[in-house]
Amino acid sequence: MSDDELDRRMSEARRELFNLRFQSATGALENSARVQLAKREIARILTIRNEREHSLGRH
Repeated sequence: MSDDELDRRMSEARRELFNLRFQSATGALENSARVQLAKREIARILTIRNEREHSLGRH
């Protein structure tokens, strides 16, 4: 997966997490497990980014 693709997925995941938190605050959230899934997706993307930076010698 390219860096551009990771950036796009990160943007989507953060937007989804924002919307889910908003729904949770307003009581409209139907599936609370989606919040955790969105957080995990963001963590996965950040892990991939960090691994790539580390392998390129960028600390």
